[in-house]
Amino acid sequence: MKVNFFHDVVKRRIIPQVIIIAKIFLAGYIYTVHIQVSRYLPKKLVIFDTTKEDGKMANVTFKGKPVTLLGNEVKVGDKASNFTVLANDLSEVTLENTKGQVRIIISVPSVDTGVCDAEIRRFNEEASGLDNVKVLTVSVDLPFAQKRWCAAAGIENVQTLSDHRDLSFGEAYGVAIKELRLLARAVFVVDSSDTVTYVEYVNEVTEHPNYEAALEAAKNAK
Repeated sequence: MKVNFFHDVVKRRIIPQVIIIAKIFLAGYIYTVHIQVSRYLPKKLVIFDTTKEDGKMANVTFKGKPVTLLGNEVKVGDKASNFTVLANDLSEVTLENTKGQVRIIISVPSVDTGVCDAEIRRFNEEASGLDNVKVLTVSVDLPFAQKRWCAAAGIENVQTLSDHRDLSFGEAYGVAIKELRLLARAVFVVDSSDTVTYVEYVNEVTEHPNYEAALEAAKNAK
């Protein structure tokens, strides 16, 4: 009788409680693992096609081949999205760091290419004649490479910023190239109240942007 009673207690009371405790422990463990792993997973990206009003593709290409842009397409009148990139000294820089100023933000594939080199030099020259305008260049080059290039090129009026770590700017402004993990060539003008007043996604990434239009927009922005 004692043996049967013992088995009955174990079967009806102890085992169900052990199972409940095990389930609680397992659920907590799975949740903890999920939180830890999710910190290292890439963010969900929105894929968009830059299109014209008639619905046809705007033909954003890299060396003649169509590319897919990841992130959010920016349009004139939008509130400029914040982003986090790295300065040459590895410090974090956001849009808030230049709040109250007009900004020309240019994205380029790499400072170590001929067109990007010429583009940044051009904006560096033009920036000296612009009042209360900050020129930012963003690429996925490492901060060390940007620092080396700026020193060699004598860049003083343009701040180069690296989006290599997170593609934060690339996603926020729709210039991250899915196939290459580079940034497409684009120019954005953001006024002192953080409103986008000018946008150009250069159709062929290896070509120059419209310098005159971007500079005029910056001069007219407040």
